[in-house]
Amino acid sequence: MNNPAAGAEPPAVPAEDPATEAWAARLPEACAHLATAHPPFGALIARVGPCQLRPHATREPYEALIRAIAYQQLHGRAAEAILARLLAHHPAGFPAPAAVLAMDDTTLRACGFSASKIAALRDIAAGAASGLVPTRAGAAALSDEALIARLTTLRGVGRWTVEMLLIFTLGRPDVLPVDDFGVREGWRLLMGLAEQPRPRALATIGRAWSPWRSIASWYLWRAADKTKKVKPSELTA
Repeated sequence: MNNPAAGAEPPAVPAEDPATEAWAARLPEACAHLATAHPPFGALIARVGPCQLRPHATREPYEALIRAIAYQQLHGRAAEAILARLLAHHPAGFPAPAAVLAMDDTTLRACGFSASKIAALRDIAAGAASGLVPTRAGAAALSDEALIARLTTLRGVGRWTVEMLLIFTLGRPDVLPVDDFGVREGWRLLMGLAEQPRPRALATIGRAWSPWRSIASWYLWRAADKTKKVKPSELTA
């Protein structure tokens, strides 16, 4: 899996947004919990600095899923170019589900979407129109696992994609994407292991990080990124 913190991570939304301020206010508590639950996190947090994870406070799940399809198997700039071409057809704002469904395949291919991605876009748009893809308000009433079970019925949407939506769009604090390469690599490097942990093993280890496993994931992504500049042994120095 790609590291969403390296290129696809959403930028911080304005500091005056109440939801963002509430999220940011709880981050010191999260970091203290992680450092207590697993001391090596304390050293990593001190080295990386304050958590910069800021979910999109207003983005709808439908839009997040459409954007996720654009990013699948592509570098960030290529995906951004495809989205820009899509948005150029809808200058009033992000296209509503009905607008996407009304676009013909030729137009979508010209934007840069493959045949499989076009099928996924149409399924997501149809799901949003039918209510299968909930609104942001509707999603608030559903648990993480309920959303995963519901949204993975859509074409092109797997568990990892929904986990990224939970973390980066809905701001769910307790998501650990154990299938993510960057998360498992970050843990391997943090602990000085020869091999990455298996997803099930990491899920067991990560129970101690609850209810802040999304924050733990962010720091593990940072651990994986930092090895490009420092030696693995320095991560816990």
